[in-house]
Amino acid sequence: MKRNSPKFTAARAAKIKALLNGTDWNHAQIAAHLGGMNQGRVSEVKTGKRFASVLPSRLEDALVPE
Repeated sequence: MKRNSPKFTAARAAKIKALLNGTDWNHAQIAAHLGGMNQGRVSEVKTGKRFASVLPSRLEDALVPE
């Protein structure tokens, strides 16, 4: 059975940026925190391949589990 990842939105990208900047979590930890999304999406945000113009959210908001 195939598992679907959560929808990849600008809001999630903003949370990823906040978690990358404000925690020492690795890509797997961030992906799991955001509902089991793909670690590759975390990497794409980090390198600017996706959602490059999106600003980070507040860290407090990003730390609320999804």
